[in-house]
Amino acid sequence: MTDRISSIVGAHLSDRLLLSTVSGVASTKKEMIRWFDKDTCIDVITTKSFQVTANPGNREPVVCEVAPGDFGNSVGLRNPGMDVALAELEKLRANGLGSLLNVSVSASSIEDFVTLVRAFDHVADSIELNFSCPHAKAGFGASIGSDCSIASSYVRGIREAFPQQKSALLVKLTPNVDDIASIAIGCIEAGADGIVAINTVGPRLYTEKHSGQPILNNALGGKGGASGAWIKDVALDAVRSIRTAVGDGPVIIGMGGVQDAHDAIAMVEAGADVVGIGSVFGTIAQQDWPRYLSTLKDEVAILCKGGRIDDRARSFISGVNRMEYVPHRIVKLMEHTPEMLVMELDGTLECHSGQFAFLFVPGIGEKPFSVAHNDPLTFLIRRRGAFTNAMFDLKVGDTVYTRGLYGRPLETPSSRNALLVAGGSGVAVLPSLCRMIEPSHAHIDVLVGTSASSVKGCDGKALFEDWFRGHADSYEVIADDGKVGRVLDHLAEHVQGREDLKAYLVGPEKFMAIAASRLVDLGLEREDILLSLERSTLCGIGLCGECVCGDRLTCQWGTFQSYAYIMDNASELLE
Repeated sequence: MTDRISSIVGAHLSDRLLLSTVSGVASTKKEMIRWFDKDTCIDVITTKSFQVTANPGNREPVVCEVAPGDFGNSVGLRNPGMDVALAELEKLRANGLGSLLNVSVSASSIEDFVTLVRAFDHVADSIELNFSCPHAKAGFGASIGSDCSIASSYVRGIREAFPQQKSALLVKLTPNVDDIASIAIGCIEAGADGIVAINTVGPRLYTEKHSGQPILNNALGGKGGASGAWIKDVALDAVRSIRTAVGDGPVIIGMGGVQDAHDAIAMVEAGADVVGIGSVFGTIAQQDWPRYLSTLKDEVAILCKGGRIDDRARSFISGVNRMEYVPHRIVKLMEHTPEMLVMELDGTLECHSGQFAFLFVPGIGEKPFSVAHNDPLTFLIRRRGAFTNAMFDLKVGDTVYTRGLYGRPLETPSSRNALLVAGGSGVAVLPSLCRMIEPSHAHIDVLVGTSASSVKGCDGKALFEDWFRGHADSYEVIADDGKVGRVLDHLAEHVQGREDLKAYLVGPEKFMAIAASRLVDLGLEREDILLSLERSTLCGIGLCGECVCGDRLTCQWGTFQSYAYIMDNASELLE
């Protein structure tokens, strides 16, 4: 065991609080690992579980919130595979990491676990064997950790095959067993340096309250693990029984339902050397995570000295179910082109530029979309995969569910001139942006590029011209006609001679990258060019970490970021 990991042995016997992220939550991308290390007081950063080969995981929805702070999840071990993950972690390590790095790994055989441990040993302070995932395929996760003889044989086999391991070997256990303590003893006796507990409880079935249909989308019929506040007592009992069984020597990272200082102290008193913070991140804005974590540590220190606290850490928690579904009836459908569907729903959403919502159809899935109009509630859907293809098969009168809004509204800087440029379905973002800018009395030009051979829809009108009539000073749709991005050839005529101009770009990242570069060549400052980065996201509340841009989650900060910020912090997104 390395000196760095040795430093946390016995921390449960002291007054200090050590905090860790947990596998699969928040610190899932290299950018977020770097951010947690640089901008927070986290002591141990845990990666998502990596496998030898890439795993696409389950289709969305993969996370649901049953009540405020109570979650169900079934991500399905989504990860990029060992080679990609290792290259990323090597770069992070080369640049220096102050926090301990706990690399989580998953496999269905001793041989594959050995391959993973060998690969990550030189970059990890500890390696966490995932013997606990409740919704993994047969042979993975809990199917290993539920049997003491199997779990201990895996640990023993890894130790025998790779005795020169320098990183600590930890085993993450499932609570869904009759005697978690005996399994922990078996793993320690077989050579593990410590235990991580607990993974999620379950799996359980989660149903949408209006339809009664399963929410999660997986091969288990919608069942998934339970995490968050509602599993706290299960977690405390498990950690307490493990510590009693294994003694004070082995490291224990304890997690499950910790939200405030009282919860953290209870976890330490149960025997945890390090307290894992996970699902609670989904109830707090990313902007507040650093202050929440430091406040948590400060309040624990006060309580340990016999003082009183006002539970300031808990004040960061929203207390609202941010993933609740709202049913809507389809009132109008129009296939503007064979690849583009305009869907109008009853009800409204007070969506602003920079925000988005999820559309959900039970049994089919969900995806995030920008809101084209709030009233009537309108979405523009472009064929991109299984979910969007299924949306084209819906009928007027069918029910579609929304959840959200997510992202921070764009704070529109004042300028005398505004240029709005969209490629393809990115046009859906522009109407609300146009209405946001309009009160400033800026001159607004709108340029829309389309791959369609005709810019006329089935009603004979130019592409969505009604959306902009009366709001924009000029509106032009330009078809590619054999040249992808032809609309960008028209930028100069809308920039030259326009002083105090700000540009807003929406569309594929390559499209925006070219547009932004040309605008800089035309004299615009990088800070005056804003791009809407509609990054992939699985949850919308900060848990999955998928939508990271630089060190910001767009589901928290909003989709619009300046060209200057992107080039300085996430230039790879535009390469």
